[in-house]
Amino acid sequence: MPVTVKWARERISFELPSPDTPLSAIRASLADYTHIPQHAFKLVHAGAVMKDDAAPISAYHLHPNSVIALIGSADAPPVATALPPLRAEQPVLNSIQAELAQVRATLAPALALFLADPTHHKEHLRLGELLLQALIRLDSIAPEPAWEHARRERKDAVREVQDMLDRLDDAWAARTV
Repeated sequence: MPVTVKWARERISFELPSPDTPLSAIRASLADYTHIPQHAFKLVHAGAVMKDDAAPISAYHLHPNSVIALIGSADAPPVATALPPLRAEQPVLNSIQAELAQVRATLAPALALFLADPTHHKEHLRLGELLLQALIRLDSIAPEPAWEHARRERKDAVREVQDMLDRLDDAWAARTV
């Protein structure tokens, strides 16, 4: 006799054995299929919980095309969900440190040269644009609220790049005054 077992979003077509088969045999088959321990779910048919595992399945008035709901009970172990994995703090710290290292290696020397002779308009525009891009990249790195170290690193990196941009603009403004 075919029945349908509804389990979460799945519908399982299930061929029931003879009517004198105990409910425990059905529960064991479903436990094997779902990998949920037998004691960790309830079976419900026509609004009634199928409690007595020793009772024959005929006692539950199942008929062809009946629907049985398989429902996890409160004491069931948590079922794995499709949630995204938690991010780790270290890769975020690495991103912040890599961005700051890139700024220090490429833009800091160019800024030092510009500050020594702040007369090149194109160099002022180029450095300003590159420093702003670095700030935007740092701003796009979003540490989790609980990651104090990463949040502090990002704040310090933003402060350092912003200071470089301020020095660039101050030198340019002082040159035109």
